[in-house]
Amino acid sequence: MDEKKKYTDSGIEIKNVYSNLPSSTSHSEWPGEFPFTRGIQADMYRGKLWTMRQYAGFSTAEESNKRYHYLLSHGVNGLSVAFDLPTQIGYDSDHSLAEGEVGKVGVAIDSIEDIQALFHGIRLEDVSTSMTINATGFILLSFYVALAKQQGADLKKLSGTIQNDILKEYAARGTYIYPPKPSMRIVTDIFEWCSHELPKWNTISISGYHIREAGSTAVQEIAFTLSNGKAYVKAALEKGLDINVFGKRLSFFFNAHNNLFEEVAKFRAARRMWAKMMKELGATDPKAMMLRFHSQTGGSTLTAQQPLNNISRVTIQTLAAVLGGTQSLHTNGYDEALSLPTEEAARIALRTQQVVAFESGAPDTADPLGGSYFIESLTDEVEAASWRLIEKIDAMGGSVNAIEEGFIQNEIARSAYEHQRNVETNEKIIVGVNKFQLEEEATIPGFKIDDSIRNLQVEKLTNLKNSRDRAKVDQLLQQLNDKAVSGENLMPAVIEAVENKITLGEIADELRCVFGEYK
Repeated sequence: MDEKKKYTDSGIEIKNVYSNLPSSTSHSEWPGEFPFTRGIQADMYRGKLWTMRQYAGFSTAEESNKRYHYLLSHGVNGLSVAFDLPTQIGYDSDHSLAEGEVGKVGVAIDSIEDIQALFHGIRLEDVSTSMTINATGFILLSFYVALAKQQGADLKKLSGTIQNDILKEYAARGTYIYPPKPSMRIVTDIFEWCSHELPKWNTISISGYHIREAGSTAVQEIAFTLSNGKAYVKAALEKGLDINVFGKRLSFFFNAHNNLFEEVAKFRAARRMWAKMMKELGATDPKAMMLRFHSQTGGSTLTAQQPLNNISRVTIQTLAAVLGGTQSLHTNGYDEALSLPTEEAARIALRTQQVVAFESGAPDTADPLGGSYFIESLTDEVEAASWRLIEKIDAMGGSVNAIEEGFIQNEIARSAYEHQRNVETNEKIIVGVNKFQLEEEATIPGFKIDDSIRNLQVEKLTNLKNSRDRAKVDQLLQQLNDKAVSGENLMPAVIEAVENKITLGEIADELRCVFGEYK
């Protein structure tokens, strides 16, 4: 058999794509063509499988580095970094507000030395790195760039993503620092700087994931996410940036839930809607109209009861993401309703992706559910319902105003309440939670982080600060302050600061003095 061709187990050849249209027809029903409903590549996974990522980060940079090497040795081809809460909201580990949180929900990164330890033995040119970081995304990107320069890497070859989606923090998650307007200014500074210096880097991952985790529906997830995306594009256009340049580096991050067909319809509708939106905003390059997205299986769907059932949930969600045409995927560990994932749970989660990739046949043709009466109708209905919500947001003046007025937050809260009420009245069945329960004892070993991690980080910070040129530090922080006031692009000043051992907390605090804090 021809190795380039795909066959079923019975020897039946599988075409690249299936359609009821004659092959000569130029139409939106072909993958790789506007509006990309059926996928952004003509051959989808026949050409290249999605990037298999595993989200990891805990305690110290040294411990997280061991997990990265473990994951890379088991077939992961993209790293995805989780940061602890102090890092996410701009506090060093020695800050009083960091107490009790250092290294707990992700890795603690205070300085250039931590980032060196995090990626020890990993050449940044050789991996694609995703960093789930928002308010301090510009500082973490600066650490990463500084390390790449130390490694002698060609910055033009660096690939990866920073989440950098501050609007959804105000709406759903809460790890913001500065008010919306200066925060949007930092986002567009990153767009501008990366378009010249880091052309392969995805400068934002516009995130529906956390909107869904906060309790939204699938329709709300894409409506609010695409509205936020529109706000970022408009802010970049106001700054004079070229939509056909920065538009190619925008990416999205969606949740994959259990309702298989609605999730597939959601991903297809989102692609179609974004293509139309970008065209209306002035994009002419098809690549700037493509919605590329990372997906993660639904954290809020994992149950602490009968946790091994979560392996089945994650498998359904993996299929939803793949059948929906994701570009990269993280699968959750079955034990994550109890603690950070153990090595065993992380391995099973990765193997779930590999089984779907190499055994299920799901990637063998583009958009395998395309043309199904149910999927096509559902895609249209999800799209129509999402446009109705977007029109309401547009009438308020866009996402920033809708967030400031509390509209988006209230819509999410209402949906979360409805879902919980339906579970409690048994209108919605959650296996093992409100039906098919067992009297069970906790036998799943949890993954615990020791509170002594903070002492280690504080000691490292003390040594770092004692080894610096204090006058140089003061000079560079003043330079950062000046640029924040003048409106110049902040990225060069932040990179120079981190190269001179200035910490994440010091940079965040200097900008707090200029921008204030959002309450």
